[in-house]
Amino acid sequence: MTIRIDRRSFMLTGTLGLGAFALPGFAQVANVLGGRGFTHAVASGEPAADAMLFWTRYVPADGGAAKLRVEVAESADFARVVGGGELVTGPWRDHTAKITVTGLKPFTRYHYRFVAPDGSFSPIGRAKTLPLGDTRAFKAAIFSCSNLGFGYFNAYAHAAPRDDIDLTIHLGDYVYEYAPDNYPAAAQVVGNRIPQPMKEMVALADYRLRYASYRADPDLQALHQNHAMVVQWDDHESANDSWEGGAQNHQADEGDWATRRAAAVQAFREWLPVSDEPWGSYAVGNLATLFRTETRLFGRSKPPELAPLFMAGGDPIAALTAFRDGAWQDPSVTMMGSTQEAWLDAAMARSVRDQVRWQVVGFGTIMGQTRAPEEALGWIKADAPARVKAYVQGGVAASKLGLPSNLDNWGGYPAARARFLKSAQRHGGSTIVIAGDSHNAWAYDLAQDGKPAAVEFAGQGVTSPGYESAIGIDPKRVAAALVATNPELKWCDTSRRGYMALSLTPDTATNEWIFVDGVRQRSPAASVGHKATVRRGRNVMG
Repeated sequence: MTIRIDRRSFMLTGTLGLGAFALPGFAQVANVLGGRGFTHAVASGEPAADAMLFWTRYVPADGGAAKLRVEVAESADFARVVGGGELVTGPWRDHTAKITVTGLKPFTRYHYRFVAPDGSFSPIGRAKTLPLGDTRAFKAAIFSCSNLGFGYFNAYAHAAPRDDIDLTIHLGDYVYEYAPDNYPAAAQVVGNRIPQPMKEMVALADYRLRYASYRADPDLQALHQNHAMVVQWDDHESANDSWEGGAQNHQADEGDWATRRAAAVQAFREWLPVSDEPWGSYAVGNLATLFRTETRLFGRSKPPELAPLFMAGGDPIAALTAFRDGAWQDPSVTMMGSTQEAWLDAAMARSVRDQVRWQVVGFGTIMGQTRAPEEALGWIKADAPARVKAYVQGGVAASKLGLPSNLDNWGGYPAARARFLKSAQRHGGSTIVIAGDSHNAWAYDLAQDGKPAAVEFAGQGVTSPGYESAIGIDPKRVAAALVATNPELKWCDTSRRGYMALSLTPDTATNEWIFVDGVRQRSPAASVGHKATVRRGRNVMG
């Protein structure tokens, strides 16, 4: 199946105001803050059957405070305003505004706009409320890993004009923290897409400017203007491989981690249409409960590392074996923290008890068990960096002993993973895990104690590169070897970018992995590359 959408269908400057930023690349990135007035279009999120949160950014002529009003209507001409609200914004919140409007009708697509003190209007956005009661169908587009420098946001461009999408979900790595010439390297940058600031983001001003750069992208603006979004962070919204006490990419000379973490969280909550709650749930009628989780900054234990086991000077196999049988199994090591674990357990139990048909849980990282095939040693390009070769070598050695190849995802937290899956089994619902982080596409049947527990649909990145950036062989061989090595893994694609579209009905859940034609040229062309279905109550695909 191929889905192709003419760019002209959504680059109009009419009622939706799309095309306000005609950036072929990022040559104008110095002006990403947008001057005065409404600077970064509009967005919506935190949907409910009767409510929606609306977002914009407005800078008055004097750069100070301003009172904004939001208007909500069913028609684009705003002939009858059915809801609204007011808020004062200013430099203390980077001039962003978030207003929640209640009293809306279920499963209805609304138009909204903001009104400035001088009477000027923001671009017009659209957002659909969630259904209430008996619900026969619902579709969500799911994104992750959107590194601006690696290419154009063609996945956003493809999804933005789709009228069959009821909600969008972003599972993290909405922005990346790195300085120029560091992921991507200068030679890899596409279309001069170098976000500000021209350094790694560490302080609050840095994080704010990085969001401003990303939110200046026209395809990201179009997605936000057309669809409500549920957003959660992963690590790059703060720093690579972050956990509650630090991050791989946070160094001592970058100041106190708690200060940096607070800055990252503040900018995220300012610039995105999100509540201030770190986790939450969304009722999709009686069809599904969507759970938004936090698995990085507030409860995650420090991820284990394999590298020290190889560098200690002794027998690395003995060290790996001791780690596998000891520290790796430690039940105190947690991904979410005990408070969130307890909340999610109770919320999932309540969803099943209320006879909601699907429990959809969004995690930042993959839960499916994934070990490195031995033949992976021959995949790496001859000119690959030494750290990449060492990572693969260590992963293969660990995999021979039954350890996963990635300890920063749920592979490094087996006791926490078991607690979640046992919880899903105990409640007896139909659990779907959706995940991002890896940049590649995966489909897993998740098991616990030899019994089905859930399915996992993990999405490819919007632009961030996957295995193809380091391997020198046919990606199909890579996928075949990974599936053969990992019993939970039923399918994968390690070389293409895009997004997922999850369709729910009372009896089936179908996930499509939609692949764009590429990211080095701006184009919305895309096609469905794979489809997987699970029937309610089975917790396995097929």
